This record gives sequence, C-alpha cells and structure tokens, in this order.
Amino acid sequence: MRLNGEISSGEEEEEEKQTGTTTFSSQKVVVGYALTSKKKKSFLQPSFTGLAQNRGINFVAIDLNKPLPEQGPFDIILHKLSGEVWREIIEDYREKHPEVTVLDPPDAIQHLHNRQSMLQDVLDLNLSDCHGKVGVPRQLVITKEKDPSSIPYEVTKAGMKLPLVAKPLVVDGTAKSHELFLAYDEFSLSAVEPPLVLQEFVNHGGLLFKIYIVGETIKVVRRFSLPNISKRELSKVAGVFRFPRVSCAAASADDADLDPNIAEHPPRPLLERLARELRHRLGLHLFNIDMIREYGTKDVFYVIDINYFPGYGKMPGYEHVFTDFLLSLVESKCSNKKLAA
Repeated sequence: MRLNGEISSGEEEEEEKQTGTTTFSSQKVVVGYALTSKKKKSFLQPSFTGLAQNRGINFVAIDLNKPLPEQGPFDIILHKLSGEVWREIIEDYREKHPEVTVLDPPDAIQHLHNRQSMLQDVLDLNLSDCHGKVGVPRQLVITKEKDPSSIPYEVTKAGMKLPLVAKPLVVDGTAKSHELFLAYDEFSLSAVEPPLVLQEFVNHGGLLFKIYIVGETIKVVRRFSLPNISKRELSKVAGVFRFPRVSCAAASADDADLDPNIAEHPPRPLLERLARELRHRLGLHLFNIDMIREYGTKDVFYVIDINYFPGYGKMPGYEHVFTDFLLSLVESKCSNKKLAA
C-alpha cells in the first residue's frame, strides 16, 4: 500500500528482493541540485534518477530565484554553477547548515579554476614509487599584463622545448576556457591571447587516460588524444593550430585495437595513491584527472588537467557508482551522529 507516494514496509521488502539493493523509504535522502541545463541533461539521466529513486534518493532542483535557506530541507547539495554571487550563497549556506553535505566547498572548487594552481598539488606531491612516477609537463604562465609580442622571449628565457600546448589560464566553464592550441614555433605564440599557460607537449601515443574520482571510487576511461609529433615534422611545420577540447571531443578508445604498451592502464596502486593524496590536498570528492603516459615508457605519467564535476554521464556504470556514493555520505553522517550522542 502506498500513502502519498511512500512505499509500505511489505512493498519495500518485496522491492529489495527484486533489485538486490537496500531502499531508504524510512529515511528519504533529498539531494538538492544547482546545475547548468547542459550538466543537468548529461548527469541526471533517467537511468540514474530511476535507480536513485528506487534506493530512496530524490533529486530536487534548487530555485535560483528564491533564497536557498528557504528551500529544502536537503541532506546533500550538488552544485556546479559559476559566478561570485553563487559562490557566496553556497558558502554562507555551508556555514549556517553544517548538517547538510555540500559537494563540494566553493573555495576548493575555485582552486581548479586556475591552471597554474590546478597542477601545483601534483607537482608538490612528487609521486614516485615502485609502481611508477607521476609528474606535470613543464609549464610557463603568461599573465594578462604581458605583451603578446614578448611571449617568444619568455619561452626562450624559460628554456621550454617545442612544440608547446597553449591553454587559457582561467577555467570558468565556458567553451573558450577549454580551447587548446598547439604551437610548433614560439614566434607564432604572439597570436595567442593571454592570460594563458604554455605546457611542453609530451608524446603519448595519441592516448589519454581520463580518471574519474567519485569519493573513494576510481574509474579509468581511455580516450584518443593528439598524435605523436616527430622531430622531422617539427622541423617542417610552423604556426599555431587550434584543436577542440581533446578529452571531451575525442572518441572513446576503450574498444579500439591498440598497442598494449600504449593502452595498458596506469597501475592501480599508483592511481589509488594519487587519488587519495589529491582528495586530501584539494578537499574535493568529485573530480577527474587527465593523465598521459610518456611514449616509449611503461611507468612515466603526466597529469595535464584536473576538472571539477566532469561529465560523469560518459563514465561506464556511473549510475550505480554515484548512487552508492550518495548513500554512503548519508550513512557516514548518521554514524557520526550516533557516536556523538
């Protein structure tokens, strides 16, 4: 029998037998979300919201035209909106409602909005053990104040090797912030508009590893990337070439027939340590790491980007991973309350 949409205990038991999952009808989990329309469409797919609802999770859209404290009550808030106004709203809400889990803290997210600070934690980590080494390509920051005509001098002064990847310094969620340029000679960089980050291009066999982090869960997806660049090609080609957002636009390489030396996933222990350290250093639950393996090596890896709340809809099995994660947050909070009592 159902009353106001609730599941009676008899139906609940029957549903648990059929799905093999535990429902939370006695304690509904309410997840408020503030997402762009694009993110909402890709993330809140029917396969996900249906599974979540069967397990007691209800998603409720946050009305941006009403004060946030007047809405809810929420157990969890998921958000990915840009702008200082929203940042202040959600930060104020976090301080006044510590009982609500906010994914994730605005200040921690802001850390990934700058490509200079984004990779600093990886650099500081200096991860190297028996399973491999994880670093960051050499990079140079060109600030907005710099005259574009001075870029060739800055590159020469820094001793950077060509070719160079040019990316906007600020990541603000716009398409422009994900533009990517490949420069075959430093003089052509005068045409690229600062502020930007220049990274040395590392040959990686045309394959990128997209490592999704959801709490303590790690999923790896292979994507096609920019091909290797030979010294011969470098000597014959000049100019700056624009590319689409490689990790997003490229097709999945998981089912492709690839050279095992290129396609083999990074060692699991290495990824677990990297993810654990970055979760702690960044203070985030939801992010992904774009990683490449240096061509011709087995265990030398580079992190080239870190993104907050990436396109999880492209991660295989994300529905179950995310549902388990959200329920674990609620269970953890309940356990902490009992211990405190």
